[in-house]
Amino acid sequence: QVQLVESGGGLVLAGGSLRLSCAASGSTILFYAMGWYRQAPGKQRELVATITSGGNTNYADSVKGRFTISRDNGKNTGYLQMNSLKAEDTAVYYCNIGGVQFSTYYPTYWGQGTSVTVSS
Repeated sequence: QVQLVESGGGLVLAGGSLRLSCAASGSTILFYAMGWYRQAPGKQRELVATITSGGNTNYADSVKGRFTISRDNGKNTGYLQMNSLKAEDTAVYYCNIGGVQFSTYYPTYWGQGTSVTVSS
């Protein structure tokens, strides 16, 4: 059974940085795409960033230029580096792994989420 565990969330001042990690167990992430979603209070969950098994990345317009998704297959871990954080980035962040079909990412396994609060 695949398990994903996020870490690295917390409270940060606006303009600051955080790096989220997503450690996988039960399966290698090598052949999966990985993504990060977030859900702010009272809002729908939104896709923030994805990275394919080949390393191709995509970002939501709201985080382009500020967030960087990466993966270390040797460590079976994915990352989301978040810079220049804004109050509107406050949310619970979820990592997931899944497949890509016709350029659409389909998450299969989810972590439990890690909370990020950006104080202005």
